[in-house]
Amino acid sequence: MLPPYLAGNRQGAAGQRTIDATTGKRQLEEDSVHEVIERYIACWNQTDPGLRRKLIDEVWAQDASYTDPLGEAIGRKAIDATIAAVQEQFPGFSFTLLGPVDSHHHQARFTWGLGPDGAEPMVVGFDVAVAGDDGRLATVLGFLDKVPG
Repeated sequence: MLPPYLAGNRQGAAGQRTIDATTGKRQLEEDSVHEVIERYIACWNQTDPGLRRKLIDEVWAQDASYTDPLGEAIGRKAIDATIAAVQEQFPGFSFTLLGPVDSHHHQARFTWGLGPDGAEPMVVGFDVAVAGDDGRLATVLGFLDKVPG
């Protein structure tokens, strides 16, 4: 039998988490991070440049960073340019979450797919995101698990 901390340290694990008496607060934080990740995916899917930039300004911190194996973007302008470049490379494709968002302490990890709507994703990745105290994304670290070709 696992000690209470280890038995409940994973989202979805059986048993009540007992390391912190503020379980209700933690659930609110996890729900908030999950919402930010859904809006993060929406940033990648928004093809209208003006609407995309508005969404980026709402979701990302001013000096946020995005890093994956293909490059690094620091600041909202660079993040916007990175998203636009991906959309240009994969026209008509969209990002989807491929499973649950696992989150705690303003950080999350999740798997996503990129492909034509209704089809198996051609690209699959895994991101780790950290939100600041204001709820905006401060850092996203991306990993590519499946790429074409």
